[in-house]
This record gives sequence, structure tokens and C-alpha cells, in this order.
Amino acid sequence: MSVPNDLLFTKTHEWLRRDDGTVVVGISHYAQDQLGEVVYVELPDTGLTVDAAEELGTLESVKAVSEFFAPVAGEIVEVNERLDEEPNLINDDPFGDGWLVKIRVSSIDEDTLLDGAAYEQFLAEESH
Repeated sequence: MSVPNDLLFTKTHEWLRRDDGTVVVGISHYAQDQLGEVVYVELPDTGLTVDAAEELGTLESVKAVSEFFAPVAGEIVEVNERLDEEPNLINDDPFGDGWLVKIRVSSIDEDTLLDGAAYEQFLAEESH
């Protein structure tokens, strides 16, 4: 599985892409693969202020229910409403149409984020 180099990752398998003062957040290919087929997504409300590492919502799959977390502190400015009708987008395109939320960043702790190479190394260590 290839890890995009233009994204940053958390150790809880969220990714983020910077976009002019906001970040787009999703879960990694590895995370969606571990979950299996996603059948329901619970997203936060727009306008909600969140802290880094705070639970944002849940992903329900045929295997399990899993939480996802904010990789940065800020305000939820958009949620991916397509996931209401098409939760499988998370499986089909986790780094594209399967994004979860957009957050206007108030603070970001670069030390908690991994670049693509570091995330691949983290996954390799996790699987041993």
C-alpha cells in the first residue's frame, strides 16, 4: 500500500492535508482496510470547536465501530455530507472523496504528526 507524500498522519491513522488555513482530515488506507466495509459514519457538527486528539465521530463497519480523532485544534468548518449516503467512499477513496471533515486550524503540534515515510515506518513497526 502506498502512502501519499503530500499528507501528514497521526499514530491513530488519521491523515491531514493543509489547505490555506484549514486542514482536510480523513483516515488512512491502512485504517479503512483494518475496519473493513464502512456502512455508517457519524460526523461532528460544523461550528464545533475541537482540541487535538479529541474524538470527532465514529465509523461503523461490518467488523467494528471505531472512533476517529482531530489531528489539530480548531473549528469544524465542513463535513463530508456525501458519506451519509455513500459511506463506502472511505473504502473506495480514503485519500480523496472519502475525506471526513475540514478544520480551520487554531493550533497544530507538528511533533505529533508523521510525514508519509515516518507513517510507513510506524505501520511496519506496528505489524511486527
